[in-house]
Amino acid sequence: MLSLTPAGRIRGLRWWIIGLVFLATLICYIDRLSISMLAPVICSDLHLSNLAYAGINTWFLVSYSLGQTFFGKLQDRFGTRRGYPAAMAVWSVAEAAHAGARSVFGLSVARFGLGLGESGQWPAATKVAAEWFPAEQRAAAMGIVNTGSALGPVVAAPLLVWLQLRFGWKTCFLATGSLGFLWLGIWLAAYRVPERHRRITAEERTLILAGQKESERATAPEWSMLLRQRETWGIVLSRFLADPVWWLYLIWLPLYLHTARGFSLRDIGFFAWIPYLGAAAGSLLGGWSSGRLVSRGWAVYRARGVAILFATLLAPAGVFITRAQSPVTAIALAGVVLFSFQFWVNNLQTLPSDIFPTGFVGSIAGMAGSSGSFGAALFTLATGFLTERFSYQPVLVISGLLIPSATLVLLLLVKPERFRPPVRAELDEGMGG
Repeated sequence: MLSLTPAGRIRGLRWWIIGLVFLATLICYIDRLSISMLAPVICSDLHLSNLAYAGINTWFLVSYSLGQTFFGKLQDRFGTRRGYPAAMAVWSVAEAAHAGARSVFGLSVARFGLGLGESGQWPAATKVAAEWFPAEQRAAAMGIVNTGSALGPVVAAPLLVWLQLRFGWKTCFLATGSLGFLWLGIWLAAYRVPERHRRITAEERTLILAGQKESERATAPEWSMLLRQRETWGIVLSRFLADPVWWLYLIWLPLYLHTARGFSLRDIGFFAWIPYLGAAAGSLLGGWSSGRLVSRGWAVYRARGVAILFATLLAPAGVFITRAQSPVTAIALAGVVLFSFQFWVNNLQTLPSDIFPTGFVGSIAGMAGSSGSFGAALFTLATGFLTERFSYQPVLVISGLLIPSATLVLLLLVKPERFRPPVRAELDEGMGG
């Protein structure tokens, strides 16, 4: 229930706003997972090899990679009220267009359009969190958002399998594509930035804007200013290395369960969602844990660092999936990997807003997302080749080393002494603050 003041203001409005972002993320991942959850049927109907299936998903990742930098700039220049729904409209149309695909080419075009639209999701979500939450609550806010990415597959698996068994796989895409347009109406009616929102209380507006200088709320930073910062490169390169782990399980887990473990489509609907509960737990606990440490007086860098290192220790669990004797053990190990990734990435995604002025956050989040998607595209093609020629084992061994490598990059490039005041001061000066 909404808690209204006598003046019609909404108490804790920022949590309702982040709830809308959570819903957008949930829809984003239902749409994104539609092809992988239905991969056994689609590959059979269209006679797709593993390499062809990898190619179709690579088109998604290519456009997703290119689009994130563009949409990151779009969010910083035009704001999330207009930029977010623009992205949602593009990806919802593209999702529905999958229903008309009759070949590898048709699916590739639809996936390219979906990737382009969905590339606006994380730059917009990160910027909304930076606009609406103080530093000590941003990791928790992003944890809620990231839970949408984890619960999306939980919802998608039974929903899409049920739709396919009842109506066929083409209807699945029409149904999921319609969800975004419902969200669009709510967002346009409800969203404003804190400075302009009529329903925000004075106390909450003060809390949100406290400590944000005008220079921090400025927009359209210069690229040269961003690229001179080693922290930019630390965030971007670490996403390049780590994101392929997440995409490996998003794209290939249902097909692996079908081909290597003998799961039917109905079995996939019953069981493939379970590892993503681990991802949901990682999203919530990752943001909560570091935010809790900050609230207890820990330096932000130290709190984020401890959380990232903890997740890094769990990440190699996936190496043992193919050696597991039972499907139950394999699914449990996949859940550990997804827990560790979401715990890890939730803290990483707060670093742009921890380090840089708010006006830079969308651009840096877009660059990082583009880098991660490009790395995932390369790894997806490699997965198609390796599974076609060999097995899933070399893929899982390599993926087990990626998050530790990404953490090493962060430790080398993001230093405590440069974490907040020096970097922010330099960028504020460059923006005329």
